[in-house]
Amino acid sequence: MSRPQAGEYNSFFERYINQTKAQNAHALLEELTAVLENFYTGLPESKADYAYAPGKWTLKEVLQHVTDTERIFSYRLLRIARKDATPLPPFEENDYVVNADANKRSFDAIKQEFLAVRKSSNLLIESLTEAQLNHRGIVSGTETSANAIAFILFGHLMHHKGVIEERYL
Repeated sequence: MSRPQAGEYNSFFERYINQTKAQNAHALLEELTAVLENFYTGLPESKADYAYAPGKWTLKEVLQHVTDTERIFSYRLLRIARKDATPLPPFEENDYVVNADANKRSFDAIKQEFLAVRKSSNLLIESLTEAQLNHRGIVSGTETSANAIAFILFGHLMHHKGVIEERYL
């Protein structure tokens, strides 16, 4: 196993893959799990309803977004790793945020959901063989490897960690 190469994913996702340094999907778990879980669960309650500008997501909404997105990426990863050839459609992140009603939930409940989804994603990635990670499917019209999705999943979490550090804390 190795880092995803050009041609294994839509170039749009390169910005997420570049957020990671791991050399393979299983190393992502070792290098980033504790960092990400500690960061997101350690977000201060005092900032839960904070948005850095009008029309921007609150911190609750950001955490719900990363949780929902991880679920979707994990689903894509599972489908491709299991050789499901059904093309997978894109999703509209803003619609998910609006319809999640995160601001009506407790920050603690959102954090607990985040941890449960993270654990599930990690167990899925741990279970996959090199052959399964090399399987390819169609995501948003582009051939994509399961391996690339694992990197995109972690890179997306790292991307939002950076945004939160810069604009929310």
